[in-house]
Parts: sequence; structure tokens; C-alpha cells
Amino acid sequence: MDDRQAYDLAYLLCAVLFIYGLKRLSSPRTAALGNRIAAAGMALAVAVTLLDSGSHNLSWIIAGIVVGAAIGGYSARVVRMTAMPQMVALFNGVGGGAAALIAISEYHDRIGLPGSLAAKVIVSTLFSAIVGSISFAGSMVAFAKLQELISGRPVTLPAQKLVNAALAAAVLAIAVALASGTESEGLLTVAVVLSLLLGVIMVMAIGGADMPVVISLLNSFTGLAAAAAGFVLNNDLLIISGTLVGASGTLLTQMMSRAMNRSIANVVFGAFGTGGGTAAGPAAAAGGIVRSASADDVAVMLAYARRVVIVPGYGLAVAQAQHNVRELADQLESRGIDVRYAIHPVAGRMPGHMNVLLAEADVPYTQLYEMDDINGEFSRTDVSLVIGANDVVNPAAKNTPGSPIYGMPVLNVEDSSAVVVLKRSMNTGFAGIDNELFTNERTTMLFGDAKDSLVNLVSAVKAV
Repeated sequence: MDDRQAYDLAYLLCAVLFIYGLKRLSSPRTAALGNRIAAAGMALAVAVTLLDSGSHNLSWIIAGIVVGAAIGGYSARVVRMTAMPQMVALFNGVGGGAAALIAISEYHDRIGLPGSLAAKVIVSTLFSAIVGSISFAGSMVAFAKLQELISGRPVTLPAQKLVNAALAAAVLAIAVALASGTESEGLLTVAVVLSLLLGVIMVMAIGGADMPVVISLLNSFTGLAAAAAGFVLNNDLLIISGTLVGASGTLLTQMMSRAMNRSIANVVFGAFGTGGGTAAGPAAAAGGIVRSASADDVAVMLAYARRVVIVPGYGLAVAQAQHNVRELADQLESRGIDVRYAIHPVAGRMPGHMNVLLAEADVPYTQLYEMDDINGEFSRTDVSLVIGANDVVNPAAKNTPGSPIYGMPVLNVEDSSAVVVLKRSMNTGFAGIDNELFTNERTTMLFGDAKDSLVNLVSAVKAV
């Protein structure tokens, strides 16, 4: 076997590891192993690529790998769970930016050389530069919104859609000119700058409620940009890995949009979350009465229940109370109570946020139920404990045609015999509308920080 065949077999092994790792990510039970398998595939891919290319400046490349690995490893270990969506957006943006820089660099090296910018190369270069730039800029804005460096509300321009269309048309026109044989680094620079501007404007107009979908969409953009860079570099492994990321990100985006009963176009261009509602008071929009209780009262409800369903939301992550909710669940289970967790597809600020949060507290995977699997069980549930969730449990999605979230599938917690909502205040969620659940006659509010409330509930349940 010669070196070329050995390298090709190694690339094939890397591709198999990527695919198998991605498959294992489909279940919380096997996700950690799948991540390690995919990471091992990437480490092998980097090593084989360096050997195959016979790259110059190897010492600089290794130094860059060491610095990048150190930054990435440290960031992943110290990041708080509440900041995980920001880190995902940041790392995703870096990937898109890297693909764009590769395309720009290759164009700079090849321009003016006869036959070096064949149709396949120039089209792939343009696609990688443009889409990678959009992904980079959009991801940075998503990071800034999630980190609260800028407002999480949609920020739109006058004639927003016309501006988007004009920018997209200008980028497309430049791309067509360059693909038709015009060689100009200046035009490519203009296309990249306009793409960056388009990415910023598009994501600025999207509210925080849609960030999980936006992160998933931008992730698919990064994958496609990386695949295009693979064509530029003639690297089959980069094509395969980029395509896997692009395809899986696209499918996840479609699934999440379907879970919200909205199209991807509506998410990107709808400026959702502008906040047409107001913070609810004792007499909320529906004219109902808000009922509050103490931890001792709620503990009695929980201790004498047969089935309790816990509905986690972003407020649970903010309070860093995942271990406390696990402790409460253990106390209830010791009494023979059936405890389950209801997971809405877009709860939190990134895809799978609640699954990751609960996995950190070693919550058994068998207790996690997706929305479609748990919704039919609420009518047989004694107490639903909503912790920090808002829009994903709002009955307005089913009952109020004029609501911005009307038609969005939500968790049917109001079908439970009793609902307890742990919340700091009566403020609205990211959708900016009142929650009809809070004034439902079956609902009791337990006000306060989620962690403090859960600590009090654990003590109170022990005392019952």
C-alpha cells in the first residue's frame, strides 16, 4: 500500500467516525460518546491532512493548533450553562469566518494564474466566502444578543425587507460577475463586506425568542461554507464533514421551525418578539386572578401527588438550579411518586439546551419526555411544576388567534390537575406577551429565585 492509498483510507475512517458520532448524538444516552468519537475523527483528520499536504511552516501551524485547542478547551470547561448558547454561537461564527478566510486566501493566491480559477473553483470560492461571512457576522450578533451586550429585541430598519433584498441582489450580482470571468480582489472584498452587513442586519431583526432556530440555521450555513472550502482545497474530508454539518443543521432548523409552527422565512424575516404585550399584573390580560402560595403549601401538593411533571425553562438555567431540581425529584421518587420531565423543542436558548442542562445534574434519560410524547399525559398528571418556562407553556398559542405565538405547539400543562409556576415575577417572556397560564384557575405561583424556591421545596417536602 503506497502513501496515497493510506491517506485515502485514513480519510475514509475519519468520515466514518464523523457519521457514527453524529448518529450517536441523536440520543441523550449516547450523545457524550458520540461527541468523543467525532472529536477523535477530527483529531485524526487534522493529523492526516498535515502529513498528506507536506505543509510548509509546520511549526506555525502546530503552534496555532495548540493555542486554539487551549482556548477552546478552557472555554468549554469554565463556561456556565447559562452561557452555553453564547459559546455555541461564538464557535459557530468562528467556523464560518475560517471558511471565508480560506476562500479569500485561495482567491488571492490563484488570481492571475492561467486556468487556476476554473468554474468549480471560483463558484466554490465565492460560495464559501459569502456564506461564511454571513454566518460569521450573524453568529457574532446572536452571541451579542444572548450575552446581553445588545438588546435581545428585534432591531429593524425602515423597509427592512427591501434593504435585505438589495444587499442580497448586490452580492449575487458581484458573484455572477466574478464567476463569469472577471478577476478582481476588490470586487470579492466588496462582496464579503456586503455579506457581513447582510448577516448583521438579518440577525439584528430577529428577537431572542427565535435564537435557538437562528443558531441552528447559522450552523448549517457554516457547514455548507466549510464544504465549499473543501472543493476549493480539493479536500474530500472537508467536503464530507461540511456537508454533514450543513445537512444536519438544516434538518434541525426545519424541525425546530415546525415545533414553533412557523416557516424558516418567517423566523428570519418576521421580526418575532417585538413585544406587543405588557407585563401581567394581578389581573392579567385574561382578567383572571393570580394565586400565589408558599413553599410549604406547594410541598404538600407535591408530597401527596402520584405523578409530577417538571417543565424546565431558561429560568432554571439562569438560576443554576438543575442540581436542586434533581434533589427535589429524588425526594419525590423516594415517596413512590412518578416524576417526569417535559422538554419543549425550543425551550432555552439553543437546540437541546434543557437536555444538556439536566444531563449536567445526572437526571436519568428515561425521565426526559419530548413534547409529543408527554402532552397526552398531562391530563393524568397531578402536579405540573413549571420552572422558568414561559412562552412554551402559554395556552394563548392555542386559544388566542391574535397572539404572536398562535399556532405554535406548546406543552399542555393546563390539563394537569394542578400547576405550580416558579417565577421571579409576572414579567413576560421573550415573545413579549402575557401568559394565560398564570391566571388559570388551576395555577399557583411560587414567586422567587428558582434555586431558592427549590431549596425551600426540598426542605418542606422532607418535613411533610
